[in-house]
Amino acid sequence: MARLKEKYLSLKPQLQADLDIKNVMDVPQIEKILISVGTGFAMKDTKLIQNIQDTISAIAGQKALVVAAKKSVAGFKVREGMPVGVKVTLRGTKMYEFLDRLVAIALPRMKDFRGIPRNGFDGRGNYNFGLQEQLIFPEVDYDSIMQIHGMNITVVTTAGSDTHALKLLEVMGMPFTKGSK
Repeated sequence: MARLKEKYLSLKPQLQADLDIKNVMDVPQIEKILISVGTGFAMKDTKLIQNIQDTISAIAGQKALVVAAKKSVAGFKVREGMPVGVKVTLRGTKMYEFLDRLVAIALPRMKDFRGIPRNGFDGRGNYNFGLQEQLIFPEVDYDSIMQIHGMNITVVTTAGSDTHALKLLEVMGMPFTKGSK
């Protein structure tokens, strides 16, 4: 079992008491984690898109998908079917392992890191934040990188409100900035 899942299961009764939840099935938990990269800067370069896909696959621990444009947009010079992004959805053990590596290894490696912002909640208990570069992950080989790019990470929870999701992510060890939301 993943180390972070064991931590969650051991802290679940405390979380239930802190949030004043009567039913144990209503205690919030993490449902999935999505990692996505917009590749608008590399739409015509298939080698660069393949490199981004390989990098995200190495970070996530499972194969990433190349997302194609659904519509043509002349203003952005995008044709239907052109690759516009790379994404991967993590669930179960891989999700917990990725979150553990993100919190314990990758985020502390960021330059001048003071915590992730608290304002990334969407009102339904999901949390979004972005990273500036992929080099903070130890799985990335610096020599194989063609271009430095950022990524968006979405943590989807079963929490109904942002306060419950914030408490859940704090219990899981997410290093939020000090201060109020």
